[in-house]
Amino acid sequence: MFGLFGKRGPGASRGGPLAGLTVPPSAGVLSCRVLDPVSEPVRQAEFVVSDAAGRKVLAGETDPYGSVLATVPAGEYRLAITSEGYTPYHGNAVVDESGHAGLGEVRLQVAPQQPLPEPGDWEIDPMHSQIGFTARHIGLARIHGRFNSFAGAVRIAERMEHSAMHVVIDAASIDTGVRMRDDHLRSGDFLDVGAYPTLEFYSERFVHKGGSRWAVTGALTLHGVSRTVTLDTQYLGLGNGLQGEPRGACRATTELHREDFTLTWQTLLARGIAAVGSSITIDLDIQIVPKAARTAQG
Repeated sequence: MFGLFGKRGPGASRGGPLAGLTVPPSAGVLSCRVLDPVSEPVRQAEFVVSDAAGRKVLAGETDPYGSVLATVPAGEYRLAITSEGYTPYHGNAVVDESGHAGLGEVRLQVAPQQPLPEPGDWEIDPMHSQIGFTARHIGLARIHGRFNSFAGAVRIAERMEHSAMHVVIDAASIDTGVRMRDDHLRSGDFLDVGAYPTLEFYSERFVHKGGSRWAVTGALTLHGVSRTVTLDTQYLGLGNGLQGEPRGACRATTELHREDFTLTWQTLLARGIAAVGSSITIDLDIQIVPKAARTAQG
């Protein structure tokens, strides 16, 4: 639980580091500084301030010095702070009218590392995985879709950084829930599945970004063009399936630009707005199992 340091009465916001800050009469200031175990500021740590009923009052990120500074109505609050690679922190504070609840230094502790998959040959379990995408439509709505047929193999090395991944996607399995639109996406205007029946991703570079974050970089071949892309990946850890088989899981995302893969079909609305946006967000939810386990499952 947070202690309250330097709590001041009315008019406190007019002196010291809060000089010049205008605070409504019914409000006060809540502040703290977020540090790591060696007293370095934690930048862009996410914080959420909730009221006594559990309702979110505000949220944001720490500044380059690890500081949080918020003006809130007088009352009791709960502050939650999270940052990749650290154990979440929770504490309470009371903010008085025209007062300053200075919470001092909040030190985040390093989170324990998730165990990595055992070295060897693993493969994607398509029954418990999904490869989806989101595209902007007429500058307003977002269109969501997925590929229903894909396969992939992952070779886990003794050092995770030396691992490799190979994924093949059936282009014709694209599915947005609208048959006419899907037929258009399969046509020569877009994927041209007759000439380019698969999308293929091959990676030999895994870079640990801290905590559960990894960058998986490789070559994506789409519409006959290969480009280097990086998957921003969150490793979710290991578990066991219904038959006791070990499973690893991750979530990943990346953004593609259609023009990079010569997917240049476009039509404009009367106001000059593109019918289909130029960028596409790819989202993956993946589970892998040892290759022998998948063979045993049939």
